[in-house]
Amino acid sequence: MWRSCCLVLVCAVLVSAQFPRECVTPEGLRTGQCCPSPSGLPADPCGSSAGRGQCVSVAADARPHGPQYPHDGRDDREQWPVRYFNRTCRCNGNFSGYNCGRCRHAWTGASCDQRVPVVRRNVMQLSADEKRAFVSALDQAKRTVHPDLVIATRRYTEIFGPDGNTVQFDNVTIYNYFVWTHYFSVSKTFLGAGQPSFGGVDFSHEGPGFVTWHRFHLLQLERDMQDMLQDPSFALPYWNFAIGGSTCDICTDDLMGARSNFDMNSLSSNSLFAQWRVICESVEDYDTLGTICNSTETSPIRRNPAGNVNRPMVQRLPEPQDVADCLQVNTFDTPPYYSTSSESFRNTIEGYSAPKGNYDPVVRSLHNLAHLFLNGTGGQTHLSPNDPIFVLLHTYTDAIFDEWLRRHDSTLYPEENAPIGHNRGFNMVPFWPPVTNAEMFVTAPENLGYSYEAEWPGQALTMTEIITIAIVAALMLVAVIFAATTCAVRARSHKMEGHQPLLGDHYQRYDDAKSQSVV
Repeated sequence: MWRSCCLVLVCAVLVSAQFPRECVTPEGLRTGQCCPSPSGLPADPCGSSAGRGQCVSVAADARPHGPQYPHDGRDDREQWPVRYFNRTCRCNGNFSGYNCGRCRHAWTGASCDQRVPVVRRNVMQLSADEKRAFVSALDQAKRTVHPDLVIATRRYTEIFGPDGNTVQFDNVTIYNYFVWTHYFSVSKTFLGAGQPSFGGVDFSHEGPGFVTWHRFHLLQLERDMQDMLQDPSFALPYWNFAIGGSTCDICTDDLMGARSNFDMNSLSSNSLFAQWRVICESVEDYDTLGTICNSTETSPIRRNPAGNVNRPMVQRLPEPQDVADCLQVNTFDTPPYYSTSSESFRNTIEGYSAPKGNYDPVVRSLHNLAHLFLNGTGGQTHLSPNDPIFVLLHTYTDAIFDEWLRRHDSTLYPEENAPIGHNRGFNMVPFWPPVTNAEMFVTAPENLGYSYEAEWPGQALTMTEIITIAIVAALMLVAVIFAATTCAVRARSHKMEGHQPLLGDHYQRYDDAKSQSVV
């Protein structure tokens, strides 16, 4: 471990980070401690005297990772976040936040003891007023500076500025921070001037952490927007993208923006989102110069649903049956815990495997297919959250994940040998305070404070089941026909017997006057 730390110092780690504004002082960065006091509790780190939390050492995952990343010691994100800070607040009970000054999700009140329902619903089932409110809230988040967090604008070796005492951090809006964290997690490892950056690293995709990372990513945005709106019950809706066909049903001006009448790759000018501008677009500069995405906004959002004529496979959305099949995959993840895993629920929902779980390098399904269907900003990994459809697409992906956890064994998350950043105990990059993949690998209603209002497609019958049902139905039909025929014969027999005399004419009756007896 010490050898790795020395290597980091020598090799100039080349990724940036985000942290609380209060902590990014020269003293804070040099001491490695980020344990601020909550508002109203001065000189009380983490609110310890009020029982809110305590300042503790950061626990960083040291278990071996997979072979996909061969450059140990060259990236700040390794053993996150100890390159920057090694002490953080650990909050008690329902308190949370970087200084334990917040309540946990779905709790409110001065003592964080009042439960609030947070229910994520299908965006297509919202009322017109609810749709307007949601779109307006997203737009507000795009324009509201994050009250707590800032992003680094230089690599760590340059973080103290030219004079060694001016830290290089900048403000960012709530929504742009959401975009930036995603970019940061997928950015390449810069290996030095004149050398190609290493792209075989991804802290939020192509591994078990795909579902847990994006779960916390959404949770953080939802929590930030609740604070912004001063509404602890605010919930992000979801887009059920598994509707089949080639129509984007949420691409309307009352929701995520219709197609422009003048440019098929642009949004309608009637949509608020036509005014949005993307960040983190200059990927070539980041990779060749070692520069960092900052909060500078550049181009408008591009989107052309089902418009990729060169790839017919991505011109249609997933089908309902794809979700039903995916939920039947029994194992959470399988070696090598990567985008080549087969019979893996995670690789299936991410979309590198077919819906029934078999890996196929040609296939793109579910989450991946929905992104590629959008054909534009939303189809490029480093840019995709710039298109706000990302939020709705990922809430539905998370809903599927939560339903899978409800139906299956939720203890089988790999402890080690997953791609770097994806082990069970790894602190997810670049979130602060540190949160592990394991903490998000739980059912949401009972553990994370939110739930989904969703219905799930039924599982299609297998051929064996169809044949079995057909045979049983045929046997039942035969039995019914036999029973009906038998009843009819008996009824006819009884009818005939009712009209036939008990004795024939050749027998004497008791009332025959000619004889007293019957022979």
